[in-house]
Amino acid sequence: MSVDFEFIEGLEENEFRDHVATVDKHGKRIWIYPKKPQGPFYQYRKYVSYFLLAVLFALPFIKYNGRPFVQFNIPQGEFTIFGIFFSPQDFYLFVIAMLIGLLFIVLFTVIYGRLFCGWVCPQTIFMEMVFRRIEYWIEGDANAQRKLNASPWTTDKIIKKVSKQAIFILIALIISHLFLSYIIGVDEVFKIITDPISEHWKGFIAMVIFSFLFYGVFALMREQVCTTICPYGRLQGVMLDENSLAVSYDFVRGEPRGKLTRKKIQDAEASGVTLNQGDCIDCKLCVQVCPTGIDIRNGTQLECVNCTACIDACDEVMMKIDKPTQLIRIDSYNGIVHKKQSLFNTRVIAYSVVLAILIGLESFLMLSRSDVDTLILRTPGMTYQDNKDGYISNLYNYKLNNKTDDEYPVTFKVTNIDGALIEVVGEGAKTLKKQTSEGVLFIKIPKDKLKGQKTDLEISVLHDGQIVDETSSTFFGPIK
Repeated sequence: MSVDFEFIEGLEENEFRDHVATVDKHGKRIWIYPKKPQGPFYQYRKYVSYFLLAVLFALPFIKYNGRPFVQFNIPQGEFTIFGIFFSPQDFYLFVIAMLIGLLFIVLFTVIYGRLFCGWVCPQTIFMEMVFRRIEYWIEGDANAQRKLNASPWTTDKIIKKVSKQAIFILIALIISHLFLSYIIGVDEVFKIITDPISEHWKGFIAMVIFSFLFYGVFALMREQVCTTICPYGRLQGVMLDENSLAVSYDFVRGEPRGKLTRKKIQDAEASGVTLNQGDCIDCKLCVQVCPTGIDIRNGTQLECVNCTACIDACDEVMMKIDKPTQLIRIDSYNGIVHKKQSLFNTRVIAYSVVLAILIGLESFLMLSRSDVDTLILRTPGMTYQDNKDGYISNLYNYKLNNKTDDEYPVTFKVTNIDGALIEVVGEGAKTLKKQTSEGVLFIKIPKDKLKGQKTDLEISVLHDGQIVDETSSTFFGPIK
């Protein structure tokens, strides 16, 4: 079958691109009643979703060496990822990690389209696999929901609506507790729950706000988050090209579409002519199961989250009419038109190279990262002291930023000058749990070891004879 380029050009000028599918011409929202999907892809999505939900709910309760395995304490600028603690001083590592994540999503989108949204995004998982399934369970499928909403308020309707909203509120409360657990930890969340409100009123208010927010998102906003709020849909229009894989309608095979009736088939067979009709029978099931209300046959649209519900619906119809499946499938424009795919083009290779460089940089910085960051600076306004014992001394301020939960004493040693001495003022230097400790020390160097007015120092920080960090500073002495 030849390619119908008039069909393609017509789509570009179609009015469906001038407005969002869930808003009518008067600006009023069109409530979406998606038909309950079923099929192989939907089963795969359920398995993936249940696994990700299990991981999401389990992570806050997992601890490693007494520390949360994953925690994002944004108010204090402290993050724990896979049991590794990152302080505000490690912010550069976090920035690089975010760049890696962003670039990975871009690269993934360039190759596979918006598959992340339909299969991994928490918004989609909670909406389609939790809230929507509860709605199907209580109110029935799409037609039953429309009929229930249009019916007068009866005892049955009140019971169903109240039960659904009560369960929605309960789940929103659970999600808000889970969300806060990732920020302040499960132990603090437990205190907010069990202690009087007056002792944790800030946390209580935050929990109430998040609960209303999550309830509003999943009970009211729903697909509007994906179509009007999330910027990813608009970004994919820039990232996709003719080789990108996405949920696509095979217009070459499907057009011209039309209803397929038994009489039409019999008349064609009786007259000995071939029906001038594509495989699409215009049943519109692909539209009915779409959670964002679009018609995938119009082409790639920002509202499409690649959930693959339309693929399952179309395949079921194709099997019933003895046609090949995959009329709607994950494919590229070139795959449909030219029957070929070229995923590894110049842009993909360029993104991959930059991603590999960033991952290499992050790995190097992580491997070279120490548990203690040390800063030793000469005390401002102080000059050197010429001691009678043949030493020149300088006064320094030190800071020890400990990134661990361990507290231990440390000693300092100048490693590049023989005979150098370090005297800590006070009881001695020690690290504090996840805090910065500071103090004052003298560094003394024999006069004959000085290289001039300014001497570079290499200083090691030791605990039980083991080096925990290394730093550098400068030493000032008399002019030779």
